[in-house]
Amino acid sequence: MAQVDWRKRVSIDSAVCHGKPCIKGTRIPVSIILDYLKDGEGTEAILREYPGLEAEDVRAAIGYAAWLAHEEEDLPLRPDATG
Repeated sequence: MAQVDWRKRVSIDSAVCHGKPCIKGTRIPVSIILDYLKDGEGTEAILREYPGLEAEDVRAAIGYAAWLAHEEEDLPLRPDATG
């Protein structure tokens, strides 16, 4: 599986979805894709639900989440955020 540079597929625009990270050219938040994956759905199911997406978009969402996890090392979550 080829690595996808999430920066080429994820955008943050204050005028789109309240500035939440979305797949470029869509109003599909990265968090929605990650929720599907968290719930055990595969890429194929996500692509059926959102036909405008490509497999690379799903991988970009994962890449973005991985980048955020690495950033967590420098910017820890608030204690109350882990609920």
